[in-house]
Amino acid sequence: MKQHNWRLPDGVDELLPPDAWQIEQLRRRILDTFDRWGYDYVMPPMIEFLDALLVGSGHDLELQTFRMVDPYSGRMLGIRADMTSQAARIDANSLQGEGTRRLCYAGSVVHAKPEGVLPSRVPLLAGAEVFGAPSLAADAEVVALMVEVLRLGGLDTPVLELGHVGIFRALAAEAGLDEGAERAFFAALQRKSEPDLRQLIADTGVAQPTADHLLALPTLLGTADMLSRAGTRLADAPAGVTEALAQLEALASEVHSRCPQLDLRFDLCELTGYGYHTGVVFAAYSAHLGRPIARGGRYDAIGDAYGRARPATGFDVNLKRLPRLENGQRPPIWAPALAAIEDTHQRRALWQRISTLRDQGERVLCALDEKDTAPADCQAELVWQAPIGEWTVQDLTHQGESNHGK
Repeated sequence: MKQHNWRLPDGVDELLPPDAWQIEQLRRRILDTFDRWGYDYVMPPMIEFLDALLVGSGHDLELQTFRMVDPYSGRMLGIRADMTSQAARIDANSLQGEGTRRLCYAGSVVHAKPEGVLPSRVPLLAGAEVFGAPSLAADAEVVALMVEVLRLGGLDTPVLELGHVGIFRALAAEAGLDEGAERAFFAALQRKSEPDLRQLIADTGVAQPTADHLLALPTLLGTADMLSRAGTRLADAPAGVTEALAQLEALASEVHSRCPQLDLRFDLCELTGYGYHTGVVFAAYSAHLGRPIARGGRYDAIGDAYGRARPATGFDVNLKRLPRLENGQRPPIWAPALAAIEDTHQRRALWQRISTLRDQGERVLCALDEKDTAPADCQAELVWQAPIGEWTVQDLTHQGESNHGK
C-alpha cells in the first residue's frame, strides 16, 4: 500500500488561509502600483522551449531550470525559474515599436534547487522591467519602484545594497581569466574568502596590480564613504572600473533624491545575476532576513539573443519573503439556509440582502441546510426583523446591531 502520497517534495510549499489571501491581496496591490507607475502587465507562460528560456540567462539560472521533453514536438521544455528573460523575449519579439517600454509581471517560478537551507523552491515573484532606456534615471526609477513595493509589503526600512558587475568583469578581463577561472573567482568573491582568492591568484598566475585589486574587492563595502576608498584602492585599475564607480556614485545620488530615508549601502562583491547583468546591480534586505527579498540590475545584452538588443533594467521581489500583512480576510457574516425559509418574500429578501452585502465587499457565508453551522470566525449573522420587514446584520451574541446593518 502506498504511504505518504500526500507529502509535497522537499522545498515545495503551499499557501493556506490566511496567508494565501494576504499574499494575494499584496499581489493585487503591487500590480495596481505598477499600473499607476505606467507599467504594462504581461503574463508569460510557465513553460517554454528550453533554448528560448535559457538564452542569455547565465549559468546559475541554467542549473535552476527544470527540464522535460515535450511529448508533442519532441523538443526540450523548461519550467521558468525566472521571468526577466521572458520579459526580454516579449519586448524583443512579441511587441513592436521603439522607444522606452515598461513591463511588469507577477507569478510563480520553479527552482530545481533551493537557494539556501530553508527557502521555497516555488517563489512567487512580482517584477518590473524597463527596455530601451540606457540612462541611470531608468535604474533609479526601478529602484524607487522596488522600494515602494517593499513598503506595500510592510517593509518600511529596507537596506539597499548597490554593486556593479562591470568592476569584476574589467578585472577578470585584465587578468585574462578563462570561463572556469572566472567562475571560481566569482564564487570566492561571493563568499568574501580572502584565502580562496589568494589560492586562485597563485593557481592562475594573476599579475600585479590586478591581484591586489581582486583582493581589495571583499573589503570595499559599507556606506557612501566606501566609494572614495574604492577610488583610492582601485586608482590604477582599468578604465572600466573607474567608469563603474562613477556610475554607482551617480545612481546613489539619483536614488537618494527619490528615497531620502533609504538605508543605502555598497558592496563591490554584490554580483547578483552575474551571468546576464551588465552594469549596476542591487539587492534589498530586511534586518530580520539574511537573504535578499528583492533584487535587480541592468542587463543590456540579453535582448541580443532574441534578435533585438535593447538597454534594459529591472527588478523582482519574492512575495513569500515579505512580512505578512496585518489586514487579512475579514470575518464572514453568517446567513441562514435559503431552502429552510418557507416564506417566499423573506427568502427573496434574504438573497437580495446577501447579494448587496457581497457587492459592498463583505464576506457572506450562506448555510447549505438547517444542520449547517457557522464557523468559529463568524462574528455576525443575518436575522429577520419582522417589525421592519428586512434582514439585518447582528453580532452572534445578539448584543446589538453591527455597522453592517446600518
